[in-house]
Amino acid sequence: MQECDNPHMLVEKSVALQPYNTFGIAARAQRLLRVRKADLLPDLIGQPGWRPDRVCVLGGGSNIVLTGDVDRLVLKVEILGQRLLRETEAGYLVEAEAGEDWHDFVTWTLDRGWPGLENLALIPGSVGAAPVQNIGAYGLELQDRFHSLDAVDLHSGQVFSLDAAQCGFGYRDSVFKHERAGAQGYGLAGRALITRVRFWLPRRWQPVLGYLELERKAAEAGLAQPTARQIFDWVCQIRRAKLPDPAEIGNVGSFFKNPLVSPEQCADIIARDPAVVHYPLPDGRIKLAAGWLIEACGWKGKTMGHAGVYEKQALVLVNRSDVQHPCSGAEVMTLAAAIQTSVYERFGIRLEIEPVLW
Repeated sequence: MQECDNPHMLVEKSVALQPYNTFGIAARAQRLLRVRKADLLPDLIGQPGWRPDRVCVLGGGSNIVLTGDVDRLVLKVEILGQRLLRETEAGYLVEAEAGEDWHDFVTWTLDRGWPGLENLALIPGSVGAAPVQNIGAYGLELQDRFHSLDAVDLHSGQVFSLDAAQCGFGYRDSVFKHERAGAQGYGLAGRALITRVRFWLPRRWQPVLGYLELERKAAEAGLAQPTARQIFDWVCQIRRAKLPDPAEIGNVGSFFKNPLVSPEQCADIIARDPAVVHYPLPDGRIKLAAGWLIEACGWKGKTMGHAGVYEKQALVLVNRSDVQHPCSGAEVMTLAAAIQTSVYERFGIRLEIEPVLW
């Protein structure tokens, strides 16, 4: 790609990525471009030498593990803005640009009296990255409030929109996490840059309390029908009590997905470990608590090199480095592989890594 005279499309070279990933892994980007205006992307993609296969899209950096220096062009999404598009008797259609901080956006909606996203409070990352992961917590997933999004095709420069069905949402999954299979395939991994996202928030709001820790909070407060703000506060309290603040201890939140198994598999594990934490799902499968499996294998609080397992929640891997000895991606992956091996040997379950590996 040729150098560009546009001040909004200046490429920085040899950029330290440690401040831009919440795990705090020390790595550098050979080239980095800050995307602050979505309408400039088609021009960027049309430049001679543009190679979409040599591009990485960086949002809030809360769901990536840098395994080494990045020799591809990093597009850092910094597009800002949030607005109410439409208000009806049924609800509110709100929109946020991809570079907005997710938790700040949730707070912004509640401050204006538009409930619906409170269960997803305090999840680190950007709005644009949220659909990729189909983020979820405390009984709610992004897909439950999602309306549509806009994106740019990194191959053609074409601007397009997708609704919920087209996004192919699943458990911590979406079309953005899958490679395109053949000419007719619809996988968008490495192909799309999300520029803005829209959510439908119902006016006839009902609290989502189908999660044990929230049920306990409601019982302690003696509230059968808490407000959205109360749920927001409870979620923040719960997350702060058991999850480390990335600003203080580097991490990417849940490092492994909670595995989904058949009732027969679950029964087999229960026969050997009756205390295993599990949750029946509407489709008949059983979700196992990955954190419980990891803790049962003795990993909670353990450290390997400069990467460790958080002492309050075994599902979270953390940065144990100091100024002289920064944590490397190799150390994180070595620890992750050791945990996967332990869990597989004891339970026959292969844990799947949740963050994206660069």
